[in-house]
This record gives sequence, structure tokens and C-alpha cells, in this order.
Amino acid sequence: MNLAFLASLIALFLIISINVKKQAKAHKQQEDEFWNRERRANSVRRKSLDGLQYINIPLESFPTHLLNENPDVQECINILESLTSQKVVNLTGYSNTDLKLEYGTANISVLTEYDQNYTVLIRTLQKWADILTEAGYAKESVGLLEFAVSTGTDISRTYYMLAEYYASRGRYDEIDRLRGAAKNLRSGNRDIIVRHLQESYPDVF
Repeated sequence: MNLAFLASLIALFLIISINVKKQAKAHKQQEDEFWNRERRANSVRRKSLDGLQYINIPLESFPTHLLNENPDVQECINILESLTSQKVVNLTGYSNTDLKLEYGTANISVLTEYDQNYTVLIRTLQKWADILTEAGYAKESVGLLEFAVSTGTDISRTYYMLAEYYASRGRYDEIDRLRGAAKNLRSGNRDIIVRHLQESYPDVF
């Protein structure tokens, strides 16, 4: 075997071996940090939830008079009506460990419930807006979509539908504001939404 080739092969093997060990060490450190945080979180006592940003649903400002004979629309209205009597909080991007560290282990169940209510809220708003838009009521659906964005929704379609509506009416400054709202998201969808808006409307940015 050619000595130069053999030397190269050995060097490659050493490089791979070193990288594998580095990755294993980094993974171990991350795992240790996670469990250390988890242990600290599990010892945090219950804290007040008064500082949470509770979401009030302005159902009276939504187009409940449109297509309310449609069973899907009526279902959306009923869901939102039920949510008005419940606590809704957007906790997207926060892990259970984060929440326990901030509010105490004893609050994790109720916080999960609040966040689940939020997920139902933004999905229902999107479904209702889709129905209205498909029926020719795009203008009326905007209020639903804008409210969803104001709560920090990370449903990409919400941003895309609004951007398309704004563009059709020359309201390009609103698209820039949409991008700003997307940049503040804690969700993994943040970069996807921002990139889509920038690529779809390059003249705006």
C-alpha cells in the first residue's frame, strides 16, 4: 500500500475520531445541563401567575353575522365563546423546565392547560378565516388574522394570508409590520415566516 495514502487514511481516521469524541462530550455537557436545570426546576415552589399575559378574546368585534348558518363557522364561534370564560396564555417556545423554573412545579398542569387553550384559539381563528376567505369575505377575515398575530401566533398561513391581502391593496407598510411581529416569535417557525415574507415581497424590505 502506498505510504502516502496510508498516512492520509490514518490522518482522516484520527480527525473523525477526534470529532466524534468532541460531539460526544458536547452532547454529554448538554445532557448534564438539562438535568441540572430540571432538578432545580423541580424544587421551585409555586409562584403567582398574576404576571402572565392573559388573552382576552374580543368576540363581539368578529364577523359572527357572516355564514353563521355554516356548521363549521358555527363551530368556530362556539369554540371561541367557550374560550372567553377560560384562561388563555401563549407559552409557545417555553419548555416545561422553563415554566417550572419561572412559576414553580405545582403550576405546570394549569400552565399547560392555558397553553392548550391558546393552541385551540389560533387554530380556530385560522379555520374561520379560511372559510370566510374561500367564500369571498377576505376583508372580513382580516380582523381574525390580525388578532391572531397580535397574540403571537406562529401559524405561518396567518402571516401569508395577511401579507397577500395587504399587497393586493398596496398596504406594504403592513407587510413590514408583519415581518417585525414574526421576528419576535419564540417559535421555530419564526425564521421560516420571516424568510418567506422577505422573498415574496423583496421590494418592501
